[in-house]
Amino acid sequence: MAQGVKVTRVAQNIPAPKKFYEKASTEKIEGDVFAVMLDDRIAKTPKRHPLATRSHELSLAIAKEWEQVDEVIDTTQMPLTKLLATVIDLQTEARGEWTQEVLNFLKSDLVCYRAIEPTELVNRQLDIWTPYIEDWQSRFGAALKTTAGIVAVSQSEEAINAARLHLEGLSSEQLLGVKAATEISGSAVLAMALAEAPDNRDDIFIASRLDELFQEERWGIDGEAKEREQNMRRDFMAAAQFLALTS
Repeated sequence: MAQGVKVTRVAQNIPAPKKFYEKASTEKIEGDVFAVMLDDRIAKTPKRHPLATRSHELSLAIAKEWEQVDEVIDTTQMPLTKLLATVIDLQTEARGEWTQEVLNFLKSDLVCYRAIEPTELVNRQLDIWTPYIEDWQSRFGAALKTTAGIVAVSQSEEAINAARLHLEGLSSEQLLGVKAATEISGSAVLAMALAEAPDNRDDIFIASRLDELFQEERWGIDGEAKEREQNMRRDFMAAAQFLALTS
């Protein structure tokens, strides 16, 4: 059995480890499980588990992240590696927490809170967000309430329970992908739509940024805000790719 190489966490003020391998690849290690290989050794998670998955395509994509490392290993720039390692190390104790975090977003979901003005924004939210709500309701058989302005609205127990049942039926990989997309977009509705159709990632991300894009059109582009959006887009696309490769 090949020895393992630990995927090192990048902590604040701790220099990232230097690249120590020549080649990253994948290898079937048992049954239909594929491990990420660094030279002839299996990469390991922070908790010393093999960095491995039943998705050959995902293992190839993660190996590509390791191939693209230049001089130092910075896992903040390796989102697929981080997602898979998180699933491997934490899924047993964290699934309930991941589910609850998605449900918490659903209770005050981005697409359920609408502007009251200007009319152009109101109409844009209606046109872009409503189809996602209608699709969610069709799939889960429960209605979602919407509101306008700062008035809070509570979603029904029926809607929350329908979402919970669905999330509990997902694989740990899919659940973590939905959680990541939910946190980035501010919307469980959009994240669950992404899990169903990850190829629609561009449209779904744009839907999550609808308000910000509208403000850019009116007031121009802010450099810092644009950089934040680019980082969010990178992470959202990684979550979409992770969902696509583990579905």
